[in-house]
Order: sequence, then C-alpha cells, then structure tokens
Amino acid sequence: MELGKTNAAAYQAMLHLERYVRGSGIEPTLLELIKIRASQINGCAFCIDMHTKDARVNGETEQRIYALNAWRETPFFTPEERAVLALTEAVTLIATDHVSDALYEEVNRYFTQDQIANLLMAIVTINGWNRIAITTRIVPGSYKPQPLQERKTALETLSA
Repeated sequence: MELGKTNAAAYQAMLHLERYVRGSGIEPTLLELIKIRASQINGCAFCIDMHTKDARVNGETEQRIYALNAWRETPFFTPEERAVLALTEAVTLIATDHVSDALYEEVNRYFTQDQIANLLMAIVTINGWNRIAITTRIVPGSYKPQPLQERKTALETLSA
C-alpha cells in the first residue's frame, strides 16, 4: 500500500502534524535524534534510513548517530539531549514502563512546558510514522535528504 499516493484525509492530517512539529522550534539536530531513536526502538528501517540521512544534512556527526542506541554509555550527548532521549524512549515504550515523575522533572529542568509539549508531539508523530511505514512496508534506501528549508516546502506541497 502506498499511503502517500492516496488522498486520504488521515494521511493529510499526519502531514499537517509533521509540519507543525518541524515548525515548533525544536532544534533540527535534536528533532532528528528523537526520530532516529524512536525508529530504532520500533525497528522502522525506512525511518532510520531517512532520519540518519536528514541528521547528517543538519550537521549531525557519524559518531553520535552510530552511538545513539547506546547513548547512556557515551559522553557524546548533552544533559538536555539525554533528557529528551530518555523521554523519547519512555514514550515509545509506554506500555512497558510509564513515564516517571523523575523523568518529567529532569526534562522540566531544561525545557518549558510549551517546549515539552512540542517534544511530546514530535515523539508521538515519529511513532505514528514508524507504524505507517512498517505497516505499509515502505522499502528503505531510496530516500534522498534535502536541506531543511526544501523539506518544509515539500511538506507544504504535499499537504496542499
């Protein structure tokens, strides 16, 4: 199934949510870390391929991309990034272990309530895309990254 080639209102709604997340003020490198980490957990090969390419275009290093699934054991991530990665994992694995009060407090040390809401929407959105990509069996490898401004324009065109 090629959901992206349909005119399904639900697909259009996902594109609008994605556009919101991309324009919410989350730093592009941090946004790609969220997308990669959730996609790793969910086993979404297409999204891992896409977002590692996008991360590189946004200036992310190979070292950090390769170490992302073991971020706790590396010195490569800031305290703010660590809090967001922990939140990403907790939300993605919500059925396993709920998001703890301690984690909320940690994230709240670095981000405002509005920023946390935007981070949460970014995590929810990539989890949705992972499920769509896996269910519709989108094959990884063909995605070509674009500079951030061009991606925003492409999303606007798709949602028009």
